[in-house]
Parts: sequence; structure tokens; C-alpha cells
Amino acid sequence: MNTTLDLSEVNPRVGQLFMVGMPGPQMDEDTRDLIRDYNVGGVVLFSRNIEGPIQLTTLCQDLQDTAMEFHGIPLILAIDQEGGRVSRLKEPFTQFPGNTVMGQDTKPIEKAMEFGRVTAKELKLVGLNMNFAPVLDVQRGEPEKHLQGRTFGEDVKKVSRLGKTVVRSLQEHGILAVAKHFPGLGRSSVDPHFDLPRIEIDMKEMEQVNLPPFQVAINVGVSGIMTSHAIYPALDPERPATLSPAILTQLLREKMGFEGLIITDDLEMGAIAKHWGIAEGAANAFEAGADILLICEDQRRVLEGIELLRGRLLQGEISSQRLDQSNERIMRLRSDLLDRREWVMTANIKEYFNL
Repeated sequence: MNTTLDLSEVNPRVGQLFMVGMPGPQMDEDTRDLIRDYNVGGVVLFSRNIEGPIQLTTLCQDLQDTAMEFHGIPLILAIDQEGGRVSRLKEPFTQFPGNTVMGQDTKPIEKAMEFGRVTAKELKLVGLNMNFAPVLDVQRGEPEKHLQGRTFGEDVKKVSRLGKTVVRSLQEHGILAVAKHFPGLGRSSVDPHFDLPRIEIDMKEMEQVNLPPFQVAINVGVSGIMTSHAIYPALDPERPATLSPAILTQLLREKMGFEGLIITDDLEMGAIAKHWGIAEGAANAFEAGADILLICEDQRRVLEGIELLRGRLLQGEISSQRLDQSNERIMRLRSDLLDRREWVMTANIKEYFNL
């Protein structure tokens, strides 16, 4: 047994590692229980959770009120609002054409600044605090279908510049940015939602094409980096980035100097679920170096992941120091959210969206 961990403190410390989805547009009992009993670190919202600005504001407020009541610290409330086809917030929220169109614009930097500023304002207005954007995959030829319209293009310098601009613009206006999908899905021919891509590139291409946009984002202080569910044989021949200590700890943390949150892509995707299982994937991702374990739909899988990870920690299979590292990063960020939490005014939302 790991004698440095007390059973009563393990649940809330392990729960904090999970970011969870919820079923509908209102707070439900199961989500409330996850926040109250397990102290989950965050909630990610999808189209199924959103009916309009007022309803979304009420939902975010209910989630935060629950977290504050039981734990005294706000949740990370995240969404995918990239612009283009990956936009969970529909009208009356401002609609942007997406990264590929932005990259082709005659004034792409101005467009990137506007996207970050307006999107941050609207997310913050309704109570969200994290955006899973920008996509920093560098396109290599015809993009795989699920990435179409989502990349800034094939020019590494352009991807780096626009990525940096979006990160800065979102964060200067109060929204945590998350760069994705590390270390790059630009050459993927398989959609990780369904199966496990294997990306055959050598270290030279990795260092010259895939990594520079992420390094630039790290240098300007991006809050989070999302991992890809793809195998990169040049870095780790057996495990996808999400589960690879060589990629998450040795490359991203130690070599590239990233000190923010490492967030997995959804562990329910086929790339992980088919080959490892969701709970096993969560535990392995954490062991590899991930801080936030994303399970977007089935809350039973969250409980299974918490149970498995808790068992491994109590048995000493994963060190308490590893838990300390992620807990400190998450708590530092959640404490920052507490410092800048603002009172959401319905009147302001009605005025802004002309409701």
C-alpha cells in the first residue's frame, strides 16, 4: 500500500483529474453527485447542453455554484469553439468561418485577433472559461476528413503565427486557450474518433514541421495542450501520444519546457476505447504525464476511471508525487479562476445578444 496517501483524501484528489461531459441542458443529479462526491476538475459542454445564451449562463452558474458550495473553488468549464464546423455555440453567438478560411484571408493576423477577442468575450459573458482552441496541426497535403477546414494551412510559420495570435487574444480577454492535437495530426489518414492512426514521419519532419507551432504557443504561455490519439513510431512505436511518457513527459515537459495543463483528447474515442479501454486509458494517460483526463459522454466511465486510478495510487503502482504534480497545476489554475470570477449579469447578456 502507498502509506503516504490517506484514503479520505484520495477521492477528491483523483476526481480533480477528470473533465466530464453531462447529458442535457440543465444540471442533473448525476453531474451534481460527480462534483459533490468526487470533486471533478471540470465539465466540457457540447451542443446537447446548449439551447441559447440565457440557458447556458444558468447552466454554468449552477455548475459553479455546486462546486463552490462543496469545495470552495470554481470548475474549469470548457467548450470546442474553433470557428467553422467545430462550433458548439450557434447563433446568436458570433459565427466565424474556421481556421482554413482564416489562413487564406488577406489579413489573417487581424482575423485571428478578432476571433480570439470576440470569442473570449462571448464565452466569458455566459460563464465559460476555457476554449479547446486553436488547432495547431500543420496540414500535409489533403487533410483527413475530420480535420478539413480546421487547420491554418501547410505553412509552418503561418500556423505558428496564427496559433500564437489566437492563444494571446483568447487569454488576454480572459479565456484559457488549449492548443491541439500534440504532437500534430497533419499527416493522419485515420480519424481517431473511430480507430488508432499511425503517423509515419521521421524526427526531422517532426522537429521542422509538427513541433514549432506548439513551441511558439508554449513560449507565449498557452494554458493547456491537448494530446493526440495517434502513434508516432519515431517517438514511441507502441503507444499513442496520449499514453506515451516519451511524448508527454520527456518531449513536451522536459525538452519543450511546457509547464501548463496537459489535457487528453476524449478517451471515449475509438483510438483509445477499442485498444485499451476507457478506464485503462485514463490511468495510463495520467501515468504518462497527462493532468486532465477527458471523458465527454458516459459518466459511468468516469467513475470506473476514478476507481482504477485510485486503486493504482493506493497500491503504490503510481506514485503520490505524480498525483501531487498534476494536482498542483490544476489547483493553481482553478485558484486563478476564483481570483478573476465575475458576477454574470443576465441583463448584460440580453443587451449583448439583443434578446
